[in-house]
Amino acid sequence: MIDARVSLVTLGVSDLARSAAFYEALGWKRTAAGNDSVAFLQGARLVLSLFGRDDLAKDAGTSFAGRGHSPITLAINMTSEAEVDRLFALALAAGAAPVKRPQKVFWGGYSGYFADPDDHLWELAFNPFFALDDEGHLDLAKHEGEGAA
Repeated sequence: MIDARVSLVTLGVSDLARSAAFYEALGWKRTAAGNDSVAFLQGARLVLSLFGRDDLAKDAGTSFAGRGHSPITLAINMTSEAEVDRLFALALAAGAAPVKRPQKVFWGGYSGYFADPDDHLWELAFNPFFALDDEGHLDLAKHEGEGAA
């Protein structure tokens, strides 16, 4: 699996329903994997996640107020907690700043956040509910009806 990839782009939004409708109008396909707090939309080899701006800040353990981080995260989904830890350590060694160290999270997975040298947020996550192909790509549409949550 290649580390240099993006699995998921998460945008912090002020109105989840409005934003989901907007991206659906642009051709993104909403999946059943979301809930009242987050929407997942499948694109070509990439998933767009829409997350309430305040909820996203809370999840990342940061603030988007003032000169804080931008309300967007880029995510790389990994195949295990150990892989999350490995790539998190590699990012820190390359100059990233830790924002939220990898840890078990409320939705049943494992994730952490770091900021790149320009302060863009990246999430590294192991999500036991999302399968990855051999190249590490998500395809939520492929797993519809297979218990994805």
